Amino acid sequence: MNNEHQAEHHFHGAFADEYHFLQRICPPAAVMSRLVGEFVRDWAAPGHDRQLSVLELGCGTGFTTRHLLLGRTDIRLLSVDNAPAMLNQAREFLADAVEAGRLELREADALGALRSQPDQSVDIVASAYTLHNFLFGYRHQVLAEILRVLRPGGVFVNGDRYAMEDAAAHLANTQTELTGYFRILLDEMQRPDLLEQWVLHHFSDESEEHLMKLSPQLAEMTELGFESLQVHFRETVNALVSGVKPWR
Repeated sequence: MNNEHQAEHHFHGAFADEYHFLQRICPPAAVMSRLVGEFVRDWAAPGHDRQLSVLELGCGTGFTTRHLLLGRTDIRLLSVDNAPAMLNQAREFLADAVEAGRLELREADALGALRSQPDQSVDIVASAYTLHNFLFGYRHQVLAEILRVLRPGGVFVNGDRYAMEDAAAHLANTQTELTGYFRILLDEMQRPDLLEQWVLHHFSDESEEHLMKLSPQLAEMTELGFESLQVHFRETVNALVSGVKPWR
């Protein structure tokens, strides 16, 4: 299989063990997690009066997962990630929800988790700051599988990094972000090891085979068959996007 169609393992070592530093160097990631949780909280399941099946892709340490659980009580949540160190943190952070049977945490990459689900079996697929990490071929397959597993009328919501259409503005934003990484991770935290890993990760995100632009992504989702696409929030590279599986 071509590498562009394979899952990648970006988060390991100190990078995964201490991923809480993301909230310091990238506050918009926390905003995206909150907005995803609020979207699911406010979503009205069309014609459903039962417990909702929700699949979260790339739960990491469980920050977005927590927002999903706090938003409503009528969901059955399966959250997946392929980084064991981060899943261990999520299990500790969300132990009460796991014990109560509201949450299942599973080690799996996004495509593998989706392919394990039957057709039309999930009401909501949710994700925050995950899809932009994928190679474009793998991401395309993930989107196709999301559409397959959603029940008619079900929704995919993604709070993520979508590259700005204006290349100069996008470059300026990237430079601002990198400056912040050096200030916080090197000057304030004195963690050159984390700085090195984060800068390398960031440049991977910005590479041609990863870069996720908003307009082409919406066009791709439309071509796959999503409808009622909406951009609910957009600030620099951060956006909250949703798409619905048609009833037909």
